[in-house]
Amino acid sequence: MLSLGVMILFYAFAGVRHFMHPESYYSMMPPYIPFHSVINYIAGVAEILFAILLIFPITRKFAATGIMVMLVVYIPTHIYMIELAPGVWETWVRLFVAQPLLLIWAWWHREDRENPKGILV
Repeated sequence: MLSLGVMILFYAFAGVRHFMHPESYYSMMPPYIPFHSVINYIAGVAEILFAILLIFPITRKFAATGIMVMLVVYIPTHIYMIELAPGVWETWVRLFVAQPLLLIWAWWHREDRENPKGILV
C-alpha cells in the first residue's frame, strides 16, 4: 500500500504543479505541438484525476492505464528536451530511466495485489 500511496501523492502533486508553475512546462513542449497552455492544463487535470482514481480499487486499473498512456504521450516532450540540451544528462535519464520506471510502476498498480477483495484503501 505504501507504493500506491506514494504514487497517488506523486501524480496529485505533479498535476497541481501544472497550475502553480505552468511556464516551466511551456518550454518543454516542442513547437509543433499547438496550444501549449491548454495542453498543460489538460495534463494537470489528467494527473490529478488519475491520482484520485487510483484511490479506489474499482477505478484503479483505468487510472493506471491512463497514466501509462499519458507517459507514452509525453515521450516527444522528453525527446525535444534532449534536442535542446543534448549534453544535459538529466534529460537522458528522464527519458531512458525515469519514464520506463514510471511505466512499470503504473503497470504494477493495474491490479490490486494487496487488496484482492476490492475493499476501499
